[in-house]
Amino acid sequence: MLSKKMEKALNDQMVFELYSGYIYLSISSWFKTQELPGFANWFRVQAQEELVHGMKFFDYLLEVGGHAKTGAIQEPPLTFKSIRAACELSLEHERIVTSNINKLVTMARKEDDHATDNFLQWFITEQIEEEANATANVARVKMVENDGRGILMLDAEMAKRVFVPPAAPAEA
Repeated sequence: MLSKKMEKALNDQMVFELYSGYIYLSISSWFKTQELPGFANWFRVQAQEELVHGMKFFDYLLEVGGHAKTGAIQEPPLTFKSIRAACELSLEHERIVTSNINKLVTMARKEDDHATDNFLQWFITEQIEEEANATANVARVKMVENDGRGILMLDAEMAKRVFVPPAAPAEA
């Protein structure tokens, strides 16, 4: 059974995942205003992923008899000093998400909540990918940030990213 403390923590993370989507939509919008549609696409796809993550928490809470409580989502930054700053914000944010997920796992284990621990393992694996992608984006931008041709090459590469919804769990 889900404790009230765990239910609140999972709800808080659900809202934070939805906020993550807002951050990435904001970054996407900013890149579009900078005439970098590939970067805009990459971050829009990232926003879609984060919104799916939020819904995973929503669905899990309901599945285990909890109440999914939507909360206020704070407004993300709207502008960025540079391409690099936007990408660095993404990396910093993913590190916060990883820390939050790790704290949830610790809480689930302290409460002997094996179902929630199991649910969170998907996010542990996902965060490895999320941080690796954000780290790679920062590294690539650093390599070419003073070279417009390099930025345009990165923009073209980032335009190729497409949203792939996670596979639905297999029916038993």
